[in-house]
Amino acid sequence: MAYRILYHPTVKEDIELLDKRQKKAVAKAIENRLENEPEKYGTPLRRSLKGYWKLRVGDIRVVFKVVKKEVHVLAIIHRKTIYERILARI
Repeated sequence: MAYRILYHPTVKEDIELLDKRQKKAVAKAIENRLENEPEKYGTPLRRSLKGYWKLRVGDIRVVFKVVKKEVHVLAIIHRKTIYERILARI
């Protein structure tokens, strides 16, 4: 059961801030995990981010929301600043 991956417009800026190794790891995680079983590999978020999920890829967090057969990726940011910056995108 394949999910369709959709990206928030600002995710492109997030990806540009990653180094080559991180970009490759994130791309592989999205292809192997989020396209197939996002609820299995993701962790549900709480409080103000209830309904959203996170996928951990080293120190990078991928925040996404599952809507039917689509995975909406909202951010791909380092773990230290993800939760401060993600609220502006919701």
